[in-house]
Amino acid sequence: MAAEDDGGPALRIRIDFPDRPSLGPGKIALLEAIESAGSITSAARAMKMSYRRAWLLVEELNSMFAEPLVTTQLGGARGGGAMVTPAGRGVIESYRAVEARAAEATEDLLGALSDPDPAADDGLQGEAGR
Repeated sequence: MAAEDDGGPALRIRIDFPDRPSLGPGKIALLEAIESAGSITSAARAMKMSYRRAWLLVEELNSMFAEPLVTTQLGGARGGGAMVTPAGRGVIESYRAVEARAAEATEDLLGALSDPDPAADDGLQGEAGR
C-alpha cells in the first residue's frame, strides 16, 4: 500500500469471520511467500518464522475455506514442496482488492492523521463528528 512506501500511516486489514479464524496480512504474506518459494520451509525462512508456526498457519488457512488454499507434496528424489491452489490465489486476490479499496477510501484521512496537528485539518474535524 502506498502509505507504507512513503513512511506515512499504514492501514492494515484483518477480516474477522463469525465462525472461523481471522484473515489478515500475516496469513496473506505467508500464502504469497509459499507461492513464491514453492515450499513451506523456504517461505517460513524468508519470513523469519519457525517451520512449525508456518505449518500451523497453513493448516488453519486450509480449514477456513471449503477448498484447501495450500497443497503439499512429500519429499522424494527432488524433495517435497507446497503449492498455493487456485482457491488460495483467489483468497490472496480478494484480500488484496479489499485492502486496495480500503486504502483508497481512507487516503485523505490517513494523510490527515500523519499531520502533527490534526485538529488544524478541517477534513478530519468533519469526519470526527459523523
